[in-house]
Amino acid sequence: MRASLIQIAVDPDESANSRRVRAASLVREQRGADLVVLPELWPVGAFAYQSFEDESESPTGPTYEVMAKAAADAGVWLHAGSIVEKATDGTLYNTSLVLSPAGELVGTYRKIHRFGFDKGEAVMMGAGDELVTVPLTGAGTEAGTGTEAGTGTEAGTEAGSGLTLGLATCYDLRFPELFRGLVDAGAQAFVVPAGWPARRREHWTLLARARAVENQAYVLACGTAGTHAGVEQAGHSIVVDPWGEVLAEAGPDEEVLTVELDPAKVATTREQFPALKDRLLGLATPPRP
Repeated sequence: MRASLIQIAVDPDESANSRRVRAASLVREQRGADLVVLPELWPVGAFAYQSFEDESESPTGPTYEVMAKAAADAGVWLHAGSIVEKATDGTLYNTSLVLSPAGELVGTYRKIHRFGFDKGEAVMMGAGDELVTVPLTGAGTEAGTGTEAGTGTEAGTEAGSGLTLGLATCYDLRFPELFRGLVDAGAQAFVVPAGWPARRREHWTLLARARAVENQAYVLACGTAGTHAGVEQAGHSIVVDPWGEVLAEAGPDEEVLTVELDPAKVATTREQFPALKDRLLGLATPPRP
């Protein structure tokens, strides 16, 4: 299974519409991949708080329209990063979009952990309250359906030879209990779009590896390059396997990172080193006697 992470650069002099067109072109260039991933809030910039309201949209707004066509043209599953969503009640959310190879919106995730403490995203945006998984069936197959963990909603198709993705965003990476919940919901790989600052780049790579090791799952962490409202971005998108090995890591600039994933490696790792069975807190099933 081939995955491509598009570490797009955010230039404050480039309009959101222009960046959408450019990102769509990069997605189309990944034809032959099974999964393509874009970063967090790439249309506006994760730290461009003053633009959040003006650039807000619905989950089926301008970003979706451009990305849906690109996904269909390339025949790929597309995690289109996240947008500033404006809900019907006016609340803003940091919302990720997942599209099928037919360009259908099959999953959305509202970021649960908002960054900023007492400013920025933390006070401007609402918090999501649902864990979301999306089963992939591979490029060119009929789309599955996003599943909200804990709701009892069945997936539209079986994962087959693909992976079930658990969705998280940027600052979420610091909260391991979210990822444990996603594992209990069936996640075999975590997709983490981000706008991670360069000054905390070491945390980014450390936490990505930690989430992979402790959950025995792939981590596909896709960051941005460039500068968001004066905040230099870390770049260094990274793919980690279920054993914690770094399969590929980007540099600081705009780059497409492509890697081959083996869906069977998740089950193999969990069978050969069954640490998840020894969990005693928050365990979905009773521990072994």
